[in-house]
Amino acid sequence: MNTPGAELALPIDDSALADRLRARMATVEEALYGHASSRAPYVTEAARHLLAAGGKRFRPLLVLLAAEAGPRPDADEVLTAACVVEITHVGSLYHDDVMDEAALRRGEDSANARYDNLVAILTGDWLFAKSSELTAQLGPEAVRIQAETFTRLVEGQILETVKPGPDEDALAHYLEVVAGKTGSLIATSARYGALFSGAAPEVVTALTEYGELVGTAFQLSDDILDIASESEESGKTPGTDLKEGVPTLPVLMARASTDPADARLLELLDPSRSDLAADAQLHAEALDLLRKHPAMAQAQAYVVARAQEAKQRLQALPEGSVRTALEAFADVVAVRSA
Repeated sequence: MNTPGAELALPIDDSALADRLRARMATVEEALYGHASSRAPYVTEAARHLLAAGGKRFRPLLVLLAAEAGPRPDADEVLTAACVVEITHVGSLYHDDVMDEAALRRGEDSANARYDNLVAILTGDWLFAKSSELTAQLGPEAVRIQAETFTRLVEGQILETVKPGPDEDALAHYLEVVAGKTGSLIATSARYGALFSGAAPEVVTALTEYGELVGTAFQLSDDILDIASESEESGKTPGTDLKEGVPTLPVLMARASTDPADARLLELLDPSRSDLAADAQLHAEALDLLRKHPAMAQAQAYVVARAQEAKQRLQALPEGSVRTALEAFADVVAVRSA
């Protein structure tokens, strides 16, 4: 038998809470399509392309769930904030796919594959503009938060293209990228939900910190999936980051190996190599060796630890179904398979 909130992509044992979230997510989903509408039909089609491809909708769901920690979880501002974070996220995916030269997104053609890079970039910009319009409806503080979040998100994207210096720790550099690229918006999702539902300041702070840690775990889990899953499972081309030379957590941990048996893998993962993208056989070999390496288990353990830290931040919330659901949210993010 399915749990009450199974279709919400996380387990919720409280039927009443699951029903509330399900109803509000339906409202948000309808609103998203309305916001992704332009007077130009071609823009509407392009803007709705990745929106229609689906996804877990983790960010708006987190807004709605965090809002349950306040006295006004059904406030109009909460629903608007849920749309803001998802539209911002979807806009970033258009740019991300151009940077990755990805062919698939959520099992569908990426925007750059369906249209071209120019249309994908401009569509992402258009969606960012729409999220800004919506944020303006939420007041000056929301505008400030969104501006700071967007700064961190874009900075993370830029830093991802910059190799760490010779004296810089590669893992620390990468975690900074993750914190900006993914942690920032998920932290804001939790923050918006608590803030616009009228939660106490200490709860807003706790949920913001929780969101940052969950966001880090989410991205690191995604990086593990990029290596571990098949395309039909994840909806993405396996090994995209590996092919593009993006050093994710499993790769960085594998590179730290001093085992002579890993010589071939280390040769393939050498940062100076540039032939994995062009040579399908070499890419497949590297992917196979990496999947079998202990670095995969080490990376998974690291992700689980971040999720545990996130759950510790929830001590500021009273015990109950909302806190339990937020704990489950962290667990699902850490061990997700899609």
